[in-house]
Amino acid sequence: MRKQTITIMIAAGLFFAACANNSKQEKATNNDTTAEVSRVDSSGLEVVFADSTYQLTGVAVTADGRVFANYPYWLDKHSYSVVEVKNGKPVPYPDETWNSFKKGEDGQNKFVCVQAVVADDKGFLWIVDAAGIGLGKVYGKSNKLVKIKLAANKIERIYRFPESVAGEDSYINDIRIDNTTGYAYMTSSSNGGIVVVNINTGDSRMVLHGTPSVLSDTAYHFTQNGKELAGADGHAVKVNSDGIALSPDKAWLYYKPLTDDKLYRISTRLLQDFKTAEKVIADSVQDLGHFITTDGMEFDKAGNLYLGDLEHYSIVKITPDLKMQTLVTDTNRLVWPDSYSISDDGYLYISTSQIQQMPWFNNNQNLTKYPYYIYRLKI
Repeated sequence: MRKQTITIMIAAGLFFAACANNSKQEKATNNDTTAEVSRVDSSGLEVVFADSTYQLTGVAVTADGRVFANYPYWLDKHSYSVVEVKNGKPVPYPDETWNSFKKGEDGQNKFVCVQAVVADDKGFLWIVDAAGIGLGKVYGKSNKLVKIKLAANKIERIYRFPESVAGEDSYINDIRIDNTTGYAYMTSSSNGGIVVVNINTGDSRMVLHGTPSVLSDTAYHFTQNGKELAGADGHAVKVNSDGIALSPDKAWLYYKPLTDDKLYRISTRLLQDFKTAEKVIADSVQDLGHFITTDGMEFDKAGNLYLGDLEHYSIVKITPDLKMQTLVTDTNRLVWPDSYSISDDGYLYISTSQIQQMPWFNNNQNLTKYPYYIYRLKI
């Protein structure tokens, strides 16, 4: 990774220093977690859940309508990591113990810093624990992928990774699952790369590490709040491979760096054969062109790809023929649309994490406008 730019691995010291300012401003906010279900405005955005205290990033909706969210351990003010939303309230999931981690404890069998939750088509919830507190190095080799059987609300399996796949400098981010072939795909947003996991054997491999398609274009100026997003040291923030999605037929894995507008895809067949040479994989990446900057992204069954336009507070759709259209723009509500999940009844669920409002990027001032929301939009 190039030293002249900063990555998502922001120094924990800078970030914890900002917490004093954070706490002062938070005293003036409503610290009660609330829900505002079924409030729909003219844009079509409907509030599903609101949290007035803790910053959330991920959202997952199951086939039977259960809704889950996750909270990364970025700020000092942190409680639970994964919750199920029940009657508008966050309930730690799968239990209190898994959500009870405190710094200094062993994080092998507790959630440390959860980045994503995804519900699959076989009744399982997949949880990506990057274990990078404050976006720092992996805590105690406790990064992991957790598979939970929803019907029983029990841990089915924990996947762990060798240093060569997801070492201490790897912040694993988002995930997509293919139960038919038995593979999972995760992005690493810190050092750039795709982690491929054989979910039957547990074997894993990092591919495309350091190649152009997983690294944010240094020439792109990612703009937030009227200026290029920068860290406390004044350097532009560059976040590498982040958003990821599987085409409906599972033949293609789509992915992109966060802080530029390029979109790429690669054949999953190549990724599933762990004997495929790195050069063959890198040479097989398809550059789909320039679109928007986005955090997460998700396909519907018809092959439309949904993304959040971070720089323009919008939700967009890219059709199978790569035509892009804006579905909704809302500068008040779509403040860093983060992650996505599509329900069986045709709603796009959208989490908003307000990342650009954090003190990390605003001279240690917390510009967050509470609460954090999960919305849904009929598509």
